Amino acid sequence: MLFYTENVLKFAFSIETSNIDVESSNHDDKKRFSILGVPFDGTTSYMPGARFGPRSVREASYNFERYNLILDKNINTKIYDFGDLEVVPGNFKKTCSNLKTTISEILDLGLIPLTIGGDHSISYCVLKAIDENDELNFQNITIIHFDAHMDLRNRYMDEKYSHATVMHRIFDMNPKEIIQIGVRSSSEEEAIFARENNLKVYTSCDVDENLEEIIKFLQKIEGPIYVTFDIDVLDPAFAPSVGTPSPCGLNPKQTEKLIYSLKNKKIVGFDLVEVSSNKIGDITSIHAAKTIYDVLSL
Repeated sequence: MLFYTENVLKFAFSIETSNIDVESSNHDDKKRFSILGVPFDGTTSYMPGARFGPRSVREASYNFERYNLILDKNINTKIYDFGDLEVVPGNFKKTCSNLKTTISEILDLGLIPLTIGGDHSISYCVLKAIDENDELNFQNITIIHFDAHMDLRNRYMDEKYSHATVMHRIFDMNPKEIIQIGVRSSSEEEAIFARENNLKVYTSCDVDENLEEIIKFLQKIEGPIYVTFDIDVLDPAFAPSVGTPSPCGLNPKQTEKLIYSLKNKKIVGFDLVEVSSNKIGDITSIHAAKTIYDVLSL
């Protein structure tokens, strides 16, 4: 099972993977998440270290209670942590192939993939596996993208697959819609591309000034959604250990409210990327674990 993985520290609240009931997973309406770490930062262009993100986020997850006081509920979804993907350092193509194979196996088990990066390039590989899955119609999926950057370059440093091109590659797969939240850094090329293709973009200023309006918009989304969450959407005051920090970002309370607005939505996948820390108790890892905790609490 899941050939390209290895055992590491498990995320809090997770169940032993040997206890998966495949038949009930395919027929039970209750959400079941699979956690997979992807310690790959081969396309990082500024601050390396996202390969340490999965372990740092898992360690930080033990700071939280199963009971969510704000939502007044316990985490009752089943969570299976399959450990870390066996990546090929510096080789995106081979790592992506391993990741697609593993996510495909996870989907076949009737589980929702929750992926911890790693740099943002990995999101393309996860979504490519979803695109190729017979049970899911990618053209019906809305992509909600939290990030300081648009990541819409067609090529970056002459590379087609990169943390800076990932959303362009996802756009090429023709999802129902892409919604970007918290952006505040972009090339002119990306801004023009977003306007010409009618992408819904909420800048960090928009979130500051119109948070409730954005929440209402998210609540009205119909159909399945996939959430990709780059931790650098937070201001560096809250998340300093990231690959490409950008000032004037969101605060944790804003992202909490935005995530909670997705309650009762059909989430077909979630990834959290770009935590570049190998320190115990790092604030970036704590906020990253909290975001995953919020998703699991929904």
